[in-house]
Amino acid sequence: MSEDATLNEFVEAELDSSEPEAEDLARKTVCGIPPQDWTVARLGEMVRVVSGNSLPTEYQNGKEGEHPVYKVSDMNAIGNQKYVTNTSNRLSKKDLEEINHTLYPEGTTILPKVGAALLTNKRRMLTEPSSFDNNVMGWIPDEINPEFLYYVSCMIDMKAVAQKGAVPSISMAIAKSLKLPSPPLPEQRKIATVLYTVDQAIEKAEEIDTQLHRVKKGAKQRLFTFGINKEETQSHHIGDFPESWKFDKISNLAEIERGNTPRTSHDEYYGGDITWVTPDDLSDLNEDGNGKYISDSGRKLTPDGLESSSLTVVEPDSVMFTSRSYGIGRTAICTVPAATNQGITAFDCGETLDTEFFYYYLNYIMDYVVSISGGSTFPEISKSATGNIDVPVPGMDEQKEIASILSQFDEQILHNREVMSQLKQLKSGLSQDLFAGTVRTTDTNIEVPEEIAKYG
Repeated sequence: MSEDATLNEFVEAELDSSEPEAEDLARKTVCGIPPQDWTVARLGEMVRVVSGNSLPTEYQNGKEGEHPVYKVSDMNAIGNQKYVTNTSNRLSKKDLEEINHTLYPEGTTILPKVGAALLTNKRRMLTEPSSFDNNVMGWIPDEINPEFLYYVSCMIDMKAVAQKGAVPSISMAIAKSLKLPSPPLPEQRKIATVLYTVDQAIEKAEEIDTQLHRVKKGAKQRLFTFGINKEETQSHHIGDFPESWKFDKISNLAEIERGNTPRTSHDEYYGGDITWVTPDDLSDLNEDGNGKYISDSGRKLTPDGLESSSLTVVEPDSVMFTSRSYGIGRTAICTVPAATNQGITAFDCGETLDTEFFYYYLNYIMDYVVSISGGSTFPEISKSATGNIDVPVPGMDEQKEIASILSQFDEQILHNREVMSQLKQLKSGLSQDLFAGTVRTTDTNIEVPEEIAKYG
C-alpha cells in the first residue's frame, strides 16, 4: 500500500449512513450481501475445485524429488502459515505419474477436506506447481485473483457448511455451490492488498516474538551459568552455575504449601470470591501469552469450601508451580491471596530469596524438575521432593538484577503479543467490512504489490 492509503483510512472509514433497501437474499454470499455493482457467483464458476489423490506409504517422506506433495500436517509446519513451502514429501514427475498425481499451479488455495482439521478453517496457497494427498482439496483460480480467493476463502466457516457426522467433510459439490462476492478485478487486487499488508505486519510481529524468546533463552542461560559478573563456573548436578553462588534447599528458603480440592458434589463450596488456582489456570495463562503473573482463577471457592478441605490461603506474590499432570513445571507469580488444588505447589519466599529470581530459576530448571518427577498414571513431584531441590542463592542485589533483566524481555514479549492481537483483530474487522463492501477501496490510491499484481 502507498503512503496515501494507510490502514487507518479503513479503520476510520465513515460508512454510508443511508438505510439499505430490502435485502436481496438471492445475492447473499458467505460474506453477506455485497454492493449492487459487484457480481455474485458460485465458487465453482470462479475456480476449478479439485481433490488430491492418495499418497502410498512407500512414496512418503521422499525429499529428493522436484515437486512438493502436501498433506494436511504440512499446513502446521513452521513457515507455512499462508504460503506453503515446507513439506516432508517431494517426488519426481515419474513418481507422480505412477501414483496418478496431478501438479496444480502456483496460486491454488488448498484446505483440509475431511476430519477435525477441516473445522480448523486452515487455508494455504501453493507457491509452485505442487500436488497433494486425498485429504486435501484445491481451489484453482480462474475468474478471480488468487490472493483475493485466498482471503475470501478464509471467511468461510467450515463448521457451518461441512457435512455433519462422526467424520466431518466437505464434498466438491458443496464447495462448488458456495456463493462468493466478486468485485471487479481491480477492486479484488486492492482488497487483497489491504489484507496482505496487515498480514505482513502480523508476520513481522511473529518474527519479533520468536526472536525475543530466542534472545531471552540465551540471556537466561548466560545469567544462571556465569552470573552478572561473568564468573568462573562450578559444576552441580542440575547444571553449571557461577563459582561464588551458594546452594540451599527450597524447604529452607521458602514456605511450601500444597492445596486440595473440596468435594465437587457440594455446590455450596464453589462460586464464592476466593481465588483457587489449578493446573488448568496456569495452562490457560501460558496459552494466553501473559505467562508470568496470575490474579484470577477459573473456579472460585466459598469460605465453606475453604474450610472443608483445610486449605491455606497463600500470601500475594507467592510463586505457584504445577507439580502434577502433563503441565508439570509451569510456573507463575500469584498477585492476590489464593488457595490451590493438589496439582499446584505454592512458595512464599523468605528474606534471602527474591520472588522473581526464584520464578525465573524454576522456569530455567523445568527439564530437571520433569526428569525427577514420578508417578505411573501421570508425572508428579511430591512436596518433599520439591522441598529438596537445590536453589543457587547469590546476593540479593544480584538476584534482583538478574530478575530485572529477564523481566524486561517479558515486558517486550507481552507488548509485542498485544500488538499481534490488535493486528489480528484489525484484520478480522477489515475482512468483514471489505468483503461485505461496507468499506470500499475503489477511490483509494492503493499501490498493488507485485505478489498480487502478477496474477492479473
